[in-house]
Amino acid sequence: MEGHALLFPGQGAQYVGMAKDLTNRSTGAEKIFSQAAEILGYDLLKVCVEGPAEKLNSTELSQPAIFVASFAALEEAKLANPGIVDQCSATAGLSLGEYTALVFAGAISFADGLRLVAERGKAMQEAAEAAPSTMASILLLEKDKVQELCAQASLAGPKVTIANHLCPGNLVVSGAVPAVEETEKLAQASGGKTIRLSVAGAFHTQFMQPAQERLGKALEQTEIRSPRIPVWSNVTGKKHGNPAQIRELLSRQVVEPVLWDQLVQDILGENVATFYEVGPGKVLAGLLKRINRKASCQVIPA
Repeated sequence: MEGHALLFPGQGAQYVGMAKDLTNRSTGAEKIFSQAAEILGYDLLKVCVEGPAEKLNSTELSQPAIFVASFAALEEAKLANPGIVDQCSATAGLSLGEYTALVFAGAISFADGLRLVAERGKAMQEAAEAAPSTMASILLLEKDKVQELCAQASLAGPKVTIANHLCPGNLVVSGAVPAVEETEKLAQASGGKTIRLSVAGAFHTQFMQPAQERLGKALEQTEIRSPRIPVWSNVTGKKHGNPAQIRELLSRQVVEPVLWDQLVQDILGENVATFYEVGPGKVLAGLLKRINRKASCQVIPA
């Protein structure tokens, strides 16, 4: 029987009220959040359900919230459809979601994965607060054009680069605030559309180097095993290899671009045509359709 792939969302998918209905109707989902509370030392579900938005949207809290909500959604789904796990032949996640995918694939335990994600969120929040920076989506322009605009906007000093290669016509630039602002102006003048993202700082750039160093130490202390099914790396767009390589790539991920477009194309090349997006939001399903209109994606919401 042909397998399918599970995709897990990244930061930005969170919303106040997330997981409320899910945990009310699913004992398994509720247990996932209870386990998370014991590991973290605070009631994560309360933050998901009640907010406030400013608290949930902080990098420090949104990352563990999305990670746990994704597993809560999966817990309910696999009761109704055990094949969603048994017949899964590939998995990947966008940025933060790569940790969810690795835990799902058995490379990292749930407890260790949650601790890593919590540490990652704290480290990225602190790195963002240390230097003003931001991110913006650039729509309707080709990659070469956006790269050209980033180079032009960086001539004065502060740098901006492409941080997320999401799908054709949808790229995210990241860097110093003045450079991102200049890129937005240039993109609009070139016929593109821009959306400033509500993020703490310039993720997937050298602005996150302090977070990389801190995360690298946490990864060295974490047991990582070979995954039971292939997991795709955001950094290379290819399958992960051995545990040592997983550690290296997870560390590099916070300072290097996300190659989501390339990653999905590579999974499609494995003869996987059916996908499930598991967790809050449905951004990945939309990106998939832009990458390959023939691919099917069902959303399993949190």
